[in-house]
Amino acid sequence: MKRLKFLIGFCLGVLIVFAPFNQFQASPLEPLKTIAVQLDGRKKPLDTVAKETTAKIHGSTYYHPTQDETWDYLQTYLSLWFNQRNWSETPFILFSYRPLKAQLGLVPEQKYFAFEDLVNNDRLAIIVQQAHQRMLNGEALTRDQREALTIQDRLDLTARTVGGDTSLPLVPHPETPRGVWTGLSEAQTRYPPERISPLIAQFKLLRQVYLSKDDPASTEDRLAQVGRLASQLRQDLAALSPQVYPADSDLRREVHFNRFHPFAKACCLYAIAFLGMLLAIWWEPLELYWSVVGIFVAGVLFQGYGFWLRMQIAGRPPVTNMYESVVWVGFGIVVLALTFELTYRVRYYLLAAAPLSVLCLILADSLPAVLDPGIAPLVPVLRDNFWLSIHVPTIALSYASFALAMGLGHVTLGNYLFTPQAKPRIQTLSQLNYRVLQVGVLLLITGIILGGVWAYFSWGRFWGWDPKETWTLIALLCYLAPLYSRLMGWIGDFGVSIASVVSFNAVLMAWYGVNFVLGVGLHTFGFSTGGSVLFVGSIVGLDLLFVLIALITYQGRSNAQSESMEETV
Repeated sequence: MKRLKFLIGFCLGVLIVFAPFNQFQASPLEPLKTIAVQLDGRKKPLDTVAKETTAKIHGSTYYHPTQDETWDYLQTYLSLWFNQRNWSETPFILFSYRPLKAQLGLVPEQKYFAFEDLVNNDRLAIIVQQAHQRMLNGEALTRDQREALTIQDRLDLTARTVGGDTSLPLVPHPETPRGVWTGLSEAQTRYPPERISPLIAQFKLLRQVYLSKDDPASTEDRLAQVGRLASQLRQDLAALSPQVYPADSDLRREVHFNRFHPFAKACCLYAIAFLGMLLAIWWEPLELYWSVVGIFVAGVLFQGYGFWLRMQIAGRPPVTNMYESVVWVGFGIVVLALTFELTYRVRYYLLAAAPLSVLCLILADSLPAVLDPGIAPLVPVLRDNFWLSIHVPTIALSYASFALAMGLGHVTLGNYLFTPQAKPRIQTLSQLNYRVLQVGVLLLITGIILGGVWAYFSWGRFWGWDPKETWTLIALLCYLAPLYSRLMGWIGDFGVSIASVVSFNAVLMAWYGVNFVLGVGLHTFGFSTGGSVLFVGSIVGLDLLFVLIALITYQGRSNAQSESMEETV
């Protein structure tokens, strides 16, 4: 019976993800999407170039040219690439850092700005120049300077994209797989003109057909014709250098990854599992437990499938930037929770894990300008795949354990607040939380040791008090202290619950603060800009307020019970 309920839940989860089935129908522009481009150090399909370019400039993979119209990233990129409108005067470039906007004399409430408004801003140019000078001098950059460089990168990318139809590196190197590709306009320096001229003509015809929206032919016929022209163009480009051009299966795999959105589908299943587990706990006669577990397992498998695809595309473990780190921590949360849940079958692991993973996946999917999902070549220090494959995932799994403990801590404190009479449940939750904290500490200690060994081989020292190293050590101490205190009997279950919530702020600082706030140290490959410190600080403040309320309530009840016992005596 349990297996049947599990299979029903699992199949239901799969059906939810795959419906409607027309989402898997190939687009008429599929051949255009799979044209290979060499950019940012690797060969990738035009579909990925369109997605990454639109997200980096606009901060979203969708663009709304009018209130009633929405373009996906491919439509947006083709409009930029073919220079379909006056993009220099179109408010398209994302600029979200309010203090810098105020300093530049821009409207702080405005989110998108035109290219000409930013490129002609003298104050921005001065700040960018100062930032470059500080970088040459080896000095740390201020937050304003780092944000200004981000805006400058978006301006440069916009300038390279708009109207750069024949300069995009579509033409493979004649001989060397690692050679530099060129655009159609420059290809005649490497290939005979009689081989390149037909390609240029095909491309111009493709561009003309795509832009001919006033043509009496239907949109479907026009896009189908574009697809046929793109298919012929891709075949002819591959024929120039078959040994260099990427395999068709590799290009299609990456396009499939972009279209399938496995992480978004997993997020949906986790959300359904969370609601189902709430119902299973509150309304036990329904006996939904195993069906909810089946849905949850389906989500784990889809997220694992997404990681497998990304590893196949990148050729390395997907844990080398903040985007991959956030998604991996979300994956670690659900895997650890599922492992504990199948071991103890207490329902609360999945209840605590599902919303945390949903939050991780929503952040990763909705903030491409902050958490860059692009796949880029590794910096030299990360190119040792052995250490990369064990150190970084171990540290991230420790973060996942502490995040799961934080979720359990919130559930426990909620029970202390609203159902203090349910002492058996509170004791069970405390024991579950304690086990997860032990696993997290073990993983973090292992990760720190592995990182020290890697640092010795890469930088010549085991420990250097780098900000990332220092805050990781602080996070470890923040968890060792309450565990030792509980072992010695100095604090009880309530104290461990408080610590599991409060101590996660040290993890947040090591994970988010060093990368987005401090922005200094040897771990520069993790640094980024765009994170809202005020927003994160507000969430942390509200969470600490919740902890304070729980603490005051608990102490008040404890004092009242003590007074009642004294009166009885």
